[in-house]
Amino acid sequence: MTSLRISQLAERSGVPATTLRFYESAGLLSADRTPAGYRMYGEDAVDRLAFIGAAKHLGLALEEIGELVGVWEAGACRDVKADLRPRISARLAEAEVRATELAAFTDSLRGALAHLDALPDRAGRCDPECGFLAPGAGARSGAGSVSARAAVSGLVPVPGPGSSTPGSGAVSGGARRAQPVDVVLSPGRRAAGEEAERWRSAPVACSLSGDGLHERTAEWREAVAGAARAAVPEGLRLTLPVDRVTRIAELAAAEQECCPFFDFRLHLDGPHLHLEVRAPADGGALLTDLFGPTD
Repeated sequence: MTSLRISQLAERSGVPATTLRFYESAGLLSADRTPAGYRMYGEDAVDRLAFIGAAKHLGLALEEIGELVGVWEAGACRDVKADLRPRISARLAEAEVRATELAAFTDSLRGALAHLDALPDRAGRCDPECGFLAPGAGARSGAGSVSARAAVSGLVPVPGPGSSTPGSGAVSGGARRAQPVDVVLSPGRRAAGEEAERWRSAPVACSLSGDGLHERTAEWREAVAGAARAAVPEGLRLTLPVDRVTRIAELAAAEQECCPFFDFRLHLDGPHLHLEVRAPADGGALLTDLFGPTD
């Protein structure tokens, strides 16, 4: 049987070496060791990783994937089908809930645009008399960025039973149960400034450790792979394809649960997603460890 080193398996499968090591620690992937201590994998590892990737794409938790891999290894397709069907049905129900929430959010944005277009053009400063800053208007029609704390998180599921670590992402770490988080649009610069003070004053400490920290790092590295990078004050800006927005927002929301000193800002720009990540001076090294240096 052909043996592959971890770098070769990563190249063949498209799965980063950091993720391969985590899969091994989670019991999803096994490796032999050479006398020198190098990991060696059989050709069957490529098929196993493809199966794991397909299960992850369906939003299954690592624990569920481990159970499903055991059934898959037994070789009976009908057993895989029987085991997988109720899991997909559960994910489908959750997705339909999120789709309903997304439709409602889309309607509110359309209403916000209609309200904004109906406002008269005034030469003076915007104030409550124009209607845009009337009480409650900001939540309905406050144009601007969405904070990643609440960010797209009303549409982003949160961890449920079976997630391997607190806040780990559904894309790379497990399924999320349908527990919506309020979506709040930034009403203006003052409110944005108040939000900024929260991350500035948060302690520079992460509640993740061991496998959880390793998995989260692997998730971020995979999610931002190939991003264009640029330095911004106190952090960096990564430009990615817009189709990664759900995955990035989910990871950002999870990251703030364990590392509230990070500040995430997402900006949609046509086919591009611009992600700005900032941290206080004491957290600069952690920011670089997680996202890498600017190019």
